[in-house]
Amino acid sequence: MTVATTEPRLRTFGPRVAGPGRPVYVVGEIGINHNGDLGTAFALIDAAVEAGCDAVKFQKRTPEICTPRDQWDVERDTPWGRMTYIDYRHRVEFGEADYLAIDEHCAKRGIAWFASPWDTEAVAFLEKFDPPAHKVASACLTDDELLRTLRATGRTVVLSTGMSTPRQIRHAVEVLGSDSILLCHATSTYPAKAEELNLRVINTLQEEYPNVPIGYSGHETGLQTTLAAVALGATFVERHITLDRAMWGSDQAASVEPGGLARLVRDIRTIETALGDGVKRVYPSELGPMRKLRRIQGTLPAPAAI
Repeated sequence: MTVATTEPRLRTFGPRVAGPGRPVYVVGEIGINHNGDLGTAFALIDAAVEAGCDAVKFQKRTPEICTPRDQWDVERDTPWGRMTYIDYRHRVEFGEADYLAIDEHCAKRGIAWFASPWDTEAVAFLEKFDPPAHKVASACLTDDELLRTLRATGRTVVLSTGMSTPRQIRHAVEVLGSDSILLCHATSTYPAKAEELNLRVINTLQEEYPNVPIGYSGHETGLQTTLAAVALGATFVERHITLDRAMWGSDQAASVEPGGLARLVRDIRTIETALGDGVKRVYPSELGPMRKLRRIQGTLPAPAAI
């Protein structure tokens, strides 16, 4: 499998291509907001389809690997009663039959899906479904073994850079290789404060990695800052989505509900159209106002009518 394109800053996501000059690739991050319920997952997929998202994304963990051993037997209250933390991690984790159903539902609805594997066993699990890409969660950026395993798949790898230093990001890029990655600026607070979003890092990453497309993974409340990220040049946008921010779960409060998701995608498409190509020109629609309002035409000829 190859993710190469003829242009160095473009990345393949199945039949779609993301990068500069292409429509922003919009992902509805379901994560574990489904709370282990397939019906909720299907409803979130449907909401993403209706909003116009390009893909939905899940998170896949092997609980015994990703849960610290000293936390396994710690009890906690959950919507399903009091249980140990390791039992809770299993309760919200989908298995193969669940993902087969998700794969079928996404195919029926015409939307792509992929996931963030948190361990190498999760990578092998997800590879069974031939995903268009893999995602590295910010928490996993320093896991070299995971990064090498993802690189070996030959797929596009989206790398979130929250909670990471420039040196750590550079190392992760070296491990993954820059030919098939897409970097996402992120702030790993849920929800993130506006004063800590630092959206200009998008431009910093564009300068630091000129051959890598740059995206944005947002965990803030509201939509305007994500739209600002698109205006700054983000080619990929990911936001957590939920049916109701009041639902149980640590990511729900930093998620976007269906109505907000539809507005977000609509406004992203308006912004990318409005950004244009950067070439200054006189539009045919301006010729009438120019004849009416410009008293002195200047020494250079006026543009011809089109």
